[in-house]
Amino acid sequence: MDVDILRRRLADAMERRGDWPADSPWVRLAVEALPRDRFAPDLLWQWDGHRWVSVERGADPERWARVLFAGPDEAAVTQVCEGLPSSSLSCPAVVADMLDSLILAPGHRVLELGTGNGWNAALLARRAGPGRVTSVEVDPALATAARRRLAATGAGVAVEVGDGAAGWAAGAPYDRVVATYAVERVPWAWVAQTRPGGRIVTPWGHLGHVALTVAPDGRSATGWVQGLAQFMPARGTGRPLPDFRTVRGDGPAQAERPLHRDLGPLRDDAHLRFALRVALPRLRITTDGESAWLHDGTSWATLSALGPGRTVAHQGGPRRLADDLERAWDTWLSHGSPKLYDYGMTVEPTHQYLWCHDPTTGPRWPTPDQ
Repeated sequence: MDVDILRRRLADAMERRGDWPADSPWVRLAVEALPRDRFAPDLLWQWDGHRWVSVERGADPERWARVLFAGPDEAAVTQVCEGLPSSSLSCPAVVADMLDSLILAPGHRVLELGTGNGWNAALLARRAGPGRVTSVEVDPALATAARRRLAATGAGVAVEVGDGAAGWAAGAPYDRVVATYAVERVPWAWVAQTRPGGRIVTPWGHLGHVALTVAPDGRSATGWVQGLAQFMPARGTGRPLPDFRTVRGDGPAQAERPLHRDLGPLRDDAHLRFALRVALPRLRITTDGESAWLHDGTSWATLSALGPGRTVAHQGGPRRLADDLERAWDTWLSHGSPKLYDYGMTVEPTHQYLWCHDPTTGPRWPTPDQ
């Protein structure tokens, strides 16, 4: 199928869903001028249910294009290292949402962390202007390829090789900072290199993205969660926890107890899942809506449905994860079942935390270490 047709189908799907930001019409214009296929390598990767398999443009151009333009919520994996995705062209809907959250204006000096294939940097430069965007990439090979693609568009982006956690002090101060990978803790260097009143947008915790505004004195940054976003973690922090079967092992459960609640919301309520991620950042939850499997790398729990509102929990390991889950769920209910947009983050030089409803008076949860 022709790539132009797939581009239009994706753009139309985003329009039907309301993914194009009304307050930032430049985003759609930039995407139309700089489509993602101009930045995609000839080798993409697709999950076949068991492993990541390569899709080569030269060997199967139609399949390659379908992977690249799979849908608004589908990233196109462009690099796999040790069996895990390590770079991608991000989900178009999330890219648009994060660019909208940045509140970017012509002339802004922008620092991007995580160049990847260069697409997001090109979109930033389309708005900010040539010579206004610096992008940092830890992988020298990716940086070289991105420079070549960006030069072909005339974007005027400076691509530097380095650790994104350190920012890029040589170009500071910046008006805007944006990361294309998820962090558990926002590096203080990003705040220090942003001017007072400047804005930092980053995915947090593989579930949402936040937009922080730097305080007038430059000693903190705070702001609200903007939406859902699933991004790859910083390079070197993304090794997965052992799977549930490994943590569970073959031994008997150490504890059993009833759990008097319906597990459907664990599957269906994104706001509950976000709240649980805030309260229990190490917890991993797999659920089909009737049963659930929990683990944190060392402890485990299975929640098995017996009937409407009746569940039994079996647990093992140093912690009682079903108990932790129930307490965090009850806390969320006691705060009025807040939506993810009711949460925010504050970053200070020596500590940072998430909060709900109000950054000063609301409940707080410290952000975990990477």
